[in-house]
This record gives sequence, C-alpha cells and structure tokens, in this order.
Amino acid sequence: RQVIRKSADTRPMVMDPATRLYFVEVAEPDMHEPSGDFERLATALKEQWKVEALTADPSFLAKLQAVLRKGDWQVTVAVHADHTGATPRVLDIWPGLHEGGLFGLAIDLGSTTIAAHLTDLETGEVKAASGLMNPQIRFGEDLMSRVSYVMMNPGGEVALTGAVQEALDDLLGNLCEQAGAARDEVLELVLVGNPVMHHLFLGYDPTPLGGAPFALAVDGALDLTAGDLGLVAHRSARVHVLPCIAGHVGADTAAVILSTRPHEADDVSLVVDVGTNAEIVLAGGGRVLAASSPTGPAFEGAQISAGQRATAGAIERVRIDPASGEPRFRVIGVDAWSDEEGFAEAVASTGVTGICGSGIIEVVAELWLAGLMNADGVIGGDGTRPSDRIEVDGRTSSYVLHDPGDGGERLLVTQNDIRAIQLAKAALYAGIRLLMDHLGVDEIDRIGLAGAFGSHIDTVHATVLGLVPDCDPDRVASVGNAAGAGAVIALLSGSARTEIQDVVGRIEKIETALEASFQAHFVDAMAIPHRTADYPRLSTRITLPERPAISTAGPERSGRRRRNAAAGEEPGT
Repeated sequence: RQVIRKSADTRPMVMDPATRLYFVEVAEPDMHEPSGDFERLATALKEQWKVEALTADPSFLAKLQAVLRKGDWQVTVAVHADHTGATPRVLDIWPGLHEGGLFGLAIDLGSTTIAAHLTDLETGEVKAASGLMNPQIRFGEDLMSRVSYVMMNPGGEVALTGAVQEALDDLLGNLCEQAGAARDEVLELVLVGNPVMHHLFLGYDPTPLGGAPFALAVDGALDLTAGDLGLVAHRSARVHVLPCIAGHVGADTAAVILSTRPHEADDVSLVVDVGTNAEIVLAGGGRVLAASSPTGPAFEGAQISAGQRATAGAIERVRIDPASGEPRFRVIGVDAWSDEEGFAEAVASTGVTGICGSGIIEVVAELWLAGLMNADGVIGGDGTRPSDRIEVDGRTSSYVLHDPGDGGERLLVTQNDIRAIQLAKAALYAGIRLLMDHLGVDEIDRIGLAGAFGSHIDTVHATVLGLVPDCDPDRVASVGNAAGAGAVIALLSGSARTEIQDVVGRIEKIETALEASFQAHFVDAMAIPHRTADYPRLSTRITLPERPAISTAGPERSGRRRRNAAAGEEPGT
C-alpha cells in the first residue's frame, strides 16, 4: 500500500523506498522437485510480490536455512531494489511476520556541519535528527584550505577521510540511541555533500578540484555499502550517493533541486545554498543553470573580529535607530531584545559572546540604513551621520555594537569586518548575475535561501545588503535545510533518485572562474547594495538611502526582462 506523507519541504510525496519489507510463504523442500532454499525464496517473492530475480550476500545465505525453518516457512525479508535496473538484493530475513525496525539515514555532509535524519522507511516519519561540527575544520576552515592541506601533506586525505567518517559514525550511533533503534536496523543511507566533501568522505583525492579544470573523480550517482565507508550499521546496509553536477557544484545542490524543484516553476526561480562555498541554481524557460561562488567563511562568523558560530549568546538580530545611532539586538537563546525588560537576567548565564552570521548581515545592512556607513561600505565615511557609537582608530573607524559598561569585553564592528562581508556578498551576487546573463534575464521572480545560514537570515536585510538581486520581498524566502530535505526525499523514493539523475544531466554548468565578466560583476557588487543595479521592488517594503549617482560607460541594462531569452531563445545582439 502506498503511503503519502509530507516531505521535509512540505511537498506531498509518494513513499517509494528502495528497501522494503516483504512477508512471504515459501514452499517446503520436496524430494520430487529438488531446489535450494534460496531458489524457492526467490520464486515466492516473484509469485507473491512480483519481485523479479534476486541476489544476496554470503552472510544472508548463511542464516537463510535456519530462519526459514524457525518461521515454519513463513518469513519476512528486506529487499533492496533501486530504479537503475540492477538485480534486487535481499538484505536480511526474519521468521514469521516482522514489523518495524527498518530505518534509513539521510545525511547532509557540509563543510561546517554534518546533519542527519534517522527515518522510518515504512512510514516516512523522521524518528531523530541531529547534527555536529565537521571535525575537518581543524585541517582548514574552508574547502580550499583542506585541499591545500592535502596538497602540502601527501596522503593527508586519509586523515581527513578518517575524521569525517568517524564523526558520522558517532552521529549515527547518537541518532539510533535517540530513536530507540539498533544500529543493525539501519539498512539504507543516502549521502549528499559538496564535491570536496564528497571526495574526502569517499576517500578520493580532492586535489584535482583545487584548480582548473576542477575534475571530479566521478560525477554520477554511487551505490556502496556502509562497511565501505567505515559506518557501523546493518551488515548489508546500502549507501546511495546523489550525483555531483560540476567541479564545485555537488550532490548537495542536486538534493536542493530535488526538494525545492526550481525546474518546475513557471517563472524565473533562484535558489542559493549559502555557505563557505555558495551553490547557485537559476531556472526559467525550461532551462536550469548552476554555478558555485567562493563566498568564504565570513557569513558563518569567521574572519570577523567579534564573529562566532551560531551558539547561545551570539547576537543574531540587530536594529539601529537612525536618529540616535543606538543599537538594539537579540541573542540566540533569549527572546527579549537588549533594550527590553528581563534581557540582562535572561542573558546572564551565557553573556553576549559575539556575532553570528545572521547578526553580521543585519548589522552591516542597518549601518547603511541608519546613515552611519556609506554605500562604499565606509563606516563614518563621506555623507554619513556622526554618532557616539563610531570610534576612530587611525585611518579607519569601528561601530560599538555592545558595551557592557562593567569592564566586560566590548563587541565592535570594524572596517575590516565590513570588507569581509562585502567580499563575500559580492562573490555571491556576481555568481548570480553570471547565471542571469547566461539565461538572458534581468529580473528574478522568486528567490529561495537554503542552508543553515540561509535559513536564519532576515531576507529583507539580505536584499538590502545586496546579497541577492532585487525581488519582491514577499517572494524571497528561507527554504530551510533544502539539501537535507532532498536527501530525505531520495531516501524515501527510489523514483526521486532516477528523476534527479535525469535533471542533473540537463543542467547547464557555468564555471565562474572561467568567466571574464565575473570580475566586473564582482566589483559592482562591492557597493551596498550594488553600484548600479536598482532595487525598486525592495523599495516598496523599506525606504533605502539615496546612493551617489554613478556614470557608466556604455548603455545601461534594461530593467525589462528579455522574455525571448527566458523562453530558451538566444538573446539578440
């Protein structure tokens, strides 16, 4: 019986897992018609469930005869049958009717965080979900620093692979404990990740991804066993790895597409998975384009003087009064704002410890909105208002976001912090603009911000900063851990695996490192929100400060969408 459930992205989905339980009645041995127990089991599955052909591991065959006789020739078997045409494989067998105890693990292997969902393969219910920091961070904050580590330390990929496999195995154990499940009840796993994490987890050399032409060891979907990857699950547990798209657009982006489905939209849709390396997907007119852009770790708190990861005590929301220049903020774990009653008591246990990514986005946007920073990103620069919160240090200035006044550590937003955010957001915007150029559009109808960071940032402030192009604020939304949701969908639907392989085969890959116009887009995007681009739709929601007039050489881009190009035709010249 088909079970309909709501997937992690609330899209109705037909349960169609690759691993299923089947109850069968097996014919007893007959001296007049001699055949092996496995052959008679295969015949029963074919006749009673239309499961054609069958194969099994030696460990299964070793227990088959005893279980058949214990169950009086009535048994339950777990069969793995994907949609690739491969021979179905029987994974385990139980005497009589066996109900429950069939679990799968969907894994989103990020460069900063590893997230996983332990899911009931019969009902689709997520029984436990958790995440942990990727221990590879000790080898490098971002992906390229880890590739550099391997380049400088031959064989270093072994240490990186061991670290992440051990961490994931620990996470698997913790999730099983939370759900009250045994490790040997986990029979299926689905893994997604960016290309570098994909290679390092699987034990492949990542160094070819460190420079053009960014060659992958393999880009197609993979089917492995848990034992191959150092994971302690069921002895026959299968692992499916979604396909990678290009040298720096990985299986995690394929999962994002699977859960957000921009290729099915009637308009121009953008999905951005914001992280240390942003993956960008733009779809419209029957075409799907993808690229990656090297944003770096600034959005996650690194390279920021008071930056930190999103933990209790970190500032996550900021508002600045334009009249006084005074800030108010919220910290993770406390509902009250800093100027509200009860804030000091609520934050006493953790203190105000730093600024996380969402807070950094908001404070930079608020500094510009309040007139304390100009469009070039200069705190206290030309045309800005004076404020007691601005401190001059030599040739640069800083903004005092938090001063406890009791000798505690002050939190400043420095000019270098602003530059780090400008560099990161300019890289992202430039990547998006490149895809828009290739698709032949000047407008985007809807935007989805994915990933742990994308899920927590305020979409209006992100647009004010110029993280993304202008769009109707009501159509810019956080879409949660879309890569994790896509992994869950692939875990619960074998047909979804076939579908995403087909979609990936049709994606147009744009390599930003090889595009001559990337640098020009990048330079224009350093300004707040942008040097030349207008934001008329954002202006319907919030009053934007006036920007200095910019004279440009050559004709301005039209604000009208080139409909012929959006429909898949080449734009005129």
